[in-house]
Amino acid sequence: MTLAEYFITAEPYYRAVGDEIALFEAAYATRMPVMLKGPTGCGKTRFIEHMAWRLAKPILTVACHEDMTASDLVGRYLLDSNGTVWHDGPLTLAVRHGAICYLDEIVEARQDTTVVIHPLTDDRRVLPLEKKGDLIPAHPDFQIVISYNPGYQSVLKDLKESTKQRFSAIEFGYPAAAIEAEIVMHEAGIGAGDAARLVAIGERSRHLKGHGLEEGASTRMLIHAGRLLAKGISMEAACRVALILPITDDLDMREALSAAVGACL
Repeated sequence: MTLAEYFITAEPYYRAVGDEIALFEAAYATRMPVMLKGPTGCGKTRFIEHMAWRLAKPILTVACHEDMTASDLVGRYLLDSNGTVWHDGPLTLAVRHGAICYLDEIVEARQDTTVVIHPLTDDRRVLPLEKKGDLIPAHPDFQIVISYNPGYQSVLKDLKESTKQRFSAIEFGYPAAAIEAEIVMHEAGIGAGDAARLVAIGERSRHLKGHGLEEGASTRMLIHAGRLLAKGISMEAACRVALILPITDDLDMREALSAAVGACL
């Protein structure tokens, strides 16, 4: 079996903001496990897709959730026309064939599920398949990458220290205004002026984090608003649909965000 369908053939647009590309290339050269830390919608997934393309390696992405089991990662026995047959999960496929396995928002997964990756993140580099009684050595090209949003951590939902300390970490944040405007302009297909206004609105919303908002508007949300603008929707309506309504149900906070939009028009 090959992983041809998991190669990214066209370059994903990614605007570097620091030395993150060089850092990741160095980590991959040693197959070091990597944690991408940063708020939602700041470009972590786009970055790893860009790096998979840049390194010409297949990538298997798993969107973690609270109902995900270890079997969802490693595989399970299933019935088909030939009887009971083992089917590899995405992590096992990556381990066997030398892909990058990207566990997106790993903090959403149950802690007992994430323990399955521990033997892959130290010198052993093996994956135990307990249901089969197998121990799979990782392919030389295999690398594991996780994303983690520290802003969501809580007593009940956080990574174990024993998991965190197995990874190197690259920190992401929202880019400086000029760079973020460049990204929004490119991704949404709008002019520089509109992109700059959207970024200014986004920055105002982020100042409200901890003062009624759990999170401000992400770069992803600004791009969504920009794409509405590109289709002829007004700035006010685009911001209401793509920025204000999705991030709060509080009427007072909506008014505050609407005022921030008005101030930037």
